[in-house]
Amino acid sequence: MTAPAPAPAAPRGGTALVARLDNVGDVLLAGPAVRAVAAGADRVVMLAGPRGRAAADLLPGVDRVIEWCAPWIDPEPRPVAAAHTDALVAAVRAEAPSAALILTSFHQSALPLALLLRLAGVPWIGAVSDDYPGSLLDLRHPGDWGAPEARRMLGLAEAAGYQLPPGDRGAPAVRGPLPDTAHLAGPPGYVAVHLGASAAARAVPRRLAAATVAALAERGHRVVVTGGDRERADTAAVAGGAALDLGGRTKLIELAGVLAGASVLVSGNTGAAHLAAAVGTPVVSVFAPVVPASAWAPQGVPVRLLSDQHAPCRGTRARDCPVPGHPCVSGLTPDDILAAVADFTGDPT
Repeated sequence: MTAPAPAPAAPRGGTALVARLDNVGDVLLAGPAVRAVAAGADRVVMLAGPRGRAAADLLPGVDRVIEWCAPWIDPEPRPVAAAHTDALVAAVRAEAPSAALILTSFHQSALPLALLLRLAGVPWIGAVSDDYPGSLLDLRHPGDWGAPEARRMLGLAEAAGYQLPPGDRGAPAVRGPLPDTAHLAGPPGYVAVHLGASAAARAVPRRLAAATVAALAERGHRVVVTGGDRERADTAAVAGGAALDLGGRTKLIELAGVLAGASVLVSGNTGAAHLAAAVGTPVVSVFAPVVPASAWAPQGVPVRLLSDQHAPCRGTRARDCPVPGHPCVSGLTPDDILAAVADFTGDPT
């Protein structure tokens, strides 16, 4: 039996489009693939969703960002409407990419976007797809779903013929220089604690976060508590009088600066953890196993993973913990987190 012919590589030069349509962390982990594409193209257009747009703006190698909300990916999707899809087709057609890579997680289909990109006239499209793509894809790449997410997406770029430039080790990264955030967080050397996540099951429980912040302060650490607008009440309560509360006070690029000044970040499985890794800051990760740590733990920096990775919620992809008592992290104590922090910072007392 004759082996199938290898898929043709993406054309070199010209404009290439790279799509990753979900959250901040997902887009940051796409960074190595984007840099590989940028090394083989004259220009890179990033297609990002509204929840990941700010991260796309930070990626080295990106020349322009198109923001578009995909109704098959966003957790609060808008209704499907011809005007909405027509706007994407028109925006992509105006950029005239000669190639496109569609980056997805294993539960997302690349095919709806591939259809829209074909309608926009994109002549070459590559993606991971378990489903038969017909004429929608030129490169149908197998998904290595247990691999680190950044490495898996880079694998698609490499299969398309793109390679990282010499000296690029393939870790997540952001554009420099970062803003000076000493006016927000003080001089470098503090411990950052981040609250919130796109899914509640992946966040550090508020009670554990509050007790940890108090214990860190008692040990002599300077502590900075970060979070988005939705976490303002939580960050204020967790910081109390023991820590500096920056909840809702930073744009993503400013948060990158704050995390770059931290000696370590304590966080759940959220975009802030990947942002810390992208600026070279170690992470103590309270990581609920609703998604596999092998794929989604922060990459490129030292990481201490805390939680029961064999808990009953393992692999459920649940947004809210499906098991009473949140057992994968409920057994953790502030002492567990302080011991992990000390691995990176030592004990200031």
